[in-house]
Amino acid sequence: MPVYHFVSRFIHFSIVPSHLLERLRIIVSMLSVPAIFYRPKGREEDSDNAREKFQVPESDHLTFLNVYQQWKRNGYSATWCNEHFIHIKAMRKVREVRQQLKEIMDQQKMELVSCGNEWDIIRKCICSAYFHQAARLKGIGEYVNVRTGMPCHLHPTSSLYGMGYNPDYIVYHELVMTVKEYMQCVTAVDGHWLAELGPMFYSIKDSTKSRQERKKIAEDEKSAMEDEMKRATDLIRARKEEQEKKEAAYIKRREIATPGRSEPSTPRRTPAKFGI
Repeated sequence: MPVYHFVSRFIHFSIVPSHLLERLRIIVSMLSVPAIFYRPKGREEDSDNAREKFQVPESDHLTFLNVYQQWKRNGYSATWCNEHFIHIKAMRKVREVRQQLKEIMDQQKMELVSCGNEWDIIRKCICSAYFHQAARLKGIGEYVNVRTGMPCHLHPTSSLYGMGYNPDYIVYHELVMTVKEYMQCVTAVDGHWLAELGPMFYSIKDSTKSRQERKKIAEDEKSAMEDEMKRATDLIRARKEEQEKKEAAYIKRREIATPGRSEPSTPRRTPAKFGI
């Protein structure tokens, strides 16, 4: 899915607070360019060691953010990039995209304020855009797509790969099909975030109760619902009977009664007789 789809969600629709947009703007800019790290032949180990200095264990997205912030602190230096095996041309492109996003945000009159070190909030915002590309832990180092059940694995270049702990739920930016299905640019998320941000796909199940307990709870809920329906039906029937009684009493009051007669009627006139 194109990166600018997430730009529209983050900026145009303003689904996140304005104080987070500065960090998200950098992350989106980093995702819009090819790989920023390179591994020259013969110096693979030095390149991997340099990359590890920037890695944030919870997120590759936050790792990208860390790289940009370190580059900024070093005055956007090309020498610094060469020392850390980072493509200077890619980083300059990131800076250009970041400026373009800033212009869009200025047009939308959105204030740019940094969120400080609120990393969990940033991860939740990332989850709000990637919840449809989520995976859950199945085994040691193996994940399955939550929606499709397709097996997928962490890419060896991921910050989460080989760190000794695998989070239960993650979201990923893209899936690379090689010998295995590898997830690139991964962020660890909370399972409750997926249920909150993607309720059309996910829901929370209580695993602390046994099957018999859940069955009993379902039967009790069904019985309570049937009792409620019965009370509602009885109430409707009682109201209907009361309404019929009121209508009958109203009709009876409108009847015209004639004295001396059991039923209302018009008295007959006796014809007059004439003669001598």
